[in-house]
Amino acid sequence: MYALDDYDYELPEDRIAQQPCQQRDRSRLLHLNRGSGSISHRVFCDLPNLMRSGDVLVVNNTQVIPGRLLGRKDTGGKAEVLILTYADGQADRKTAGEFTCTCLIKSSKKPRTGSTIFFDHGLRAEVLGQSEDCYAVRFTCENDFDQVLYQVGKVPLPPYIRREPEAAGFREDHTAYQTIYASEKGAIAAPTAGFHFSAGLMTRLRNMGVTVVPITLHVGYGTFIPVRVSDIRDHRMHSETYAITRQAAEIINDARAGGARIVAVGTTSVRTLEFSASEDGRVMAGAGPCNLFIYPGYRFKVADAMITNFHLPRSTLLMLVSAFTGRDLILNAYRAAIQKGYRFYSYGDAMLID
Repeated sequence: MYALDDYDYELPEDRIAQQPCQQRDRSRLLHLNRGSGSISHRVFCDLPNLMRSGDVLVVNNTQVIPGRLLGRKDTGGKAEVLILTYADGQADRKTAGEFTCTCLIKSSKKPRTGSTIFFDHGLRAEVLGQSEDCYAVRFTCENDFDQVLYQVGKVPLPPYIRREPEAAGFREDHTAYQTIYASEKGAIAAPTAGFHFSAGLMTRLRNMGVTVVPITLHVGYGTFIPVRVSDIRDHRMHSETYAITRQAAEIINDARAGGARIVAVGTTSVRTLEFSASEDGRVMAGAGPCNLFIYPGYRFKVADAMITNFHLPRSTLLMLVSAFTGRDLILNAYRAAIQKGYRFYSYGDAMLID
């Protein structure tokens, strides 16, 4: 249960989705019932038939920023910069044309402290220092940094999507790699379970009596870090910034008190709810860093059901859904999905676990 090898599985390369579903709510949906272990195969727009009036659907409203920047060092070499702590940088801003944050930098040689990286539209980045694999960076430009960022930056697609963002023939990633309810800027990776919701599907759910509640977790660097320890209990999660409003907490707590189900959309929503909850399952309003690592043996306090995508082998996300469902049951569902030709990972198909 705690060995990293326990969370491995074989996935054919052609099952990794390289582009989004042309219609968000037409992706496939595997329904897994935890009590019976039964599996059924549906289309995501069938979701209202699996929900109940009174359910609370908790979504993560973080918005992915175009945080991948391609530039050149002052020595002339190429450099790729990935902004990691956008939300923290916004909180500390003093002027419109300056922005300081933590970044990853990829180049042929490690950039030295004090060096400068140059981008289009007059954007510059000064390397202030290094801590492990990350760099403190100060961006400066003539105009507002956010305006320039959205002109220069690219969507930071996951490494298993082997093409450039918005490559010819694909729907624009700055729209597709974003949920329709994204509103709070700050993520460097999307809460991908939310990709399957269309405006029409949301309307159908609300009309049948489902309450949709937004919370925020800005998906960060931790989503890119593989588990490198043989005993998963030794893994440490990087912190990500979360926020739950008082109104959101009250709606969730009132629903739980009335016996309604809390259906979390994505592992990020699950972690945020569980991190913020007291031992008796009461969700507390607040904001700050969240570093909760959920793996088998964890006792869930808030989430009754979850909607999620199919995750990478040996990943913390697979460990979370294994904790929620049972490792054998989830791996059996993954085998069924592979056999049925489901699409995996960020732009892939979905699963409802209840």
